[in-house]
Amino acid sequence: MSDTKRLLMEGLSDAVGFVGGALAGFWIGNLLGWDIFAPGYGTTTVLAIALVGLGAGLGLQAARRWRNTRSPQDTKEK
Repeated sequence: MSDTKRLLMEGLSDAVGFVGGALAGFWIGNLLGWDIFAPGYGTTTVLAIALVGLGAGLGLQAARRWRNTRSPQDTKEK
């Protein structure tokens, strides 16, 4: 796979995983009744922010694992 194509695949899959995970965290927070945009920094607001961050991180890791299963590791030394 060419370097440009590989980098594009990495960037797009990372972005989709990150945004998808953040949105999943946001919607789970909404289902729990936690409002990320509530005024002030109450307990549920902080938990909602943490849930969005956790979802984004997990989504990014899931995208990277997915990408690694689809393409073999390069064995070339750089």
